[in-house]
Amino acid sequence: MTNYRIDTIDLPTFARHAIGFDRLFNEMNRTFANSRGSDNYPPYNIARLDDTHYVIEVAVAGFSEEEIDVEVKENQLTVTGKQEKKETEVEYIHKGISARNFERNFTLADNVEVRAATVKNGILAIALEHIVPEEQKPKKIAITFQK
Repeated sequence: MTNYRIDTIDLPTFARHAIGFDRLFNEMNRTFANSRGSDNYPPYNIARLDDTHYVIEVAVAGFSEEEIDVEVKENQLTVTGKQEKKETEVEYIHKGISARNFERNFTLADNVEVRAATVKNGILAIALEHIVPEEQKPKKIAITFQK
């Protein structure tokens, strides 16, 4: 008997045989891509401010305005930092501050919109809002009592 694990299944090949489920497989690919043993650079926080507002904070110290990019495409939020290699005359005894390129991806739920992105004190804060459509909001049903 063959044992299958989620990381041994070839999702793109499997998706070809499941026409009409394209979005499901795209979501699965994104989810598993985010969960694979990726590196932890740059560090980030995700905070809930209230029931509908969230913020993602990414440490981007050392990156200039031109070197950071935030993009949303098909419920995928991508934060990219690209620094050009600079020739320095400084000889480091210890170099603990990383200055490398990165790409950090976050899968957003349906109805989540990016409202703003700001940098303060080396932290990129991306404001998110969960917009609940009218048809999904709870509705009060009037009760009629008959005599």
